[in-house]
Amino acid sequence: MGLFDRLFSSGSGANAAPSGPKARKPAETVYLDPDQSSSLGDVTFMRRSNTIRHTFPGTADSPGNKEMVAEVASMEAKLEKVSEGLPGAPSESGPVSLTGGVPKPVKKTFAQPMSQAELDQRKKGSAVGVNVPGGPAAIKQEKEQKAAANSSPQPQVSALNTAKPGAIDPFKQMVKDLNS
Repeated sequence: MGLFDRLFSSGSGANAAPSGPKARKPAETVYLDPDQSSSLGDVTFMRRSNTIRHTFPGTADSPGNKEMVAEVASMEAKLEKVSEGLPGAPSESGPVSLTGGVPKPVKKTFAQPMSQAELDQRKKGSAVGVNVPGGPAAIKQEKEQKAAANSSPQPQVSALNTAKPGAIDPFKQMVKDLNS
């Protein structure tokens, strides 16, 4: 029995298959739900949602640390928190100021002349002499030296004439005194 004998035989042997149309089994349709029919892996793992937190440094225009928190799932994503100054942050448009950026005029103050008595009264505070080397004892000693120096006779400068401001007569008088 060769290979060609089986192909060209008319089925007259004992091993021959029954002739005629073969009876087919009725086909059963089987429907699988999408989770079982996919070959993507663990679908429940892929469907769970993840929270993703991004942090950013601030800028000169918007100082401080910025943060964006997003809830991400396989089919949807939503922002939970966005810091002010990041794209996608809700902009709060408050009342518009017509003078925005224009500063208020500065109140000008000038130094007022102070009398000697008022100056002495202000100097009597507790802060006078705090940072002086030697403390209050050194200050007392300096006052005693000044008082002793004032009591000794000093050569008096000739009385200056009360002239108009800007006059050079006192300087001319000093030159005359030096030359003589």
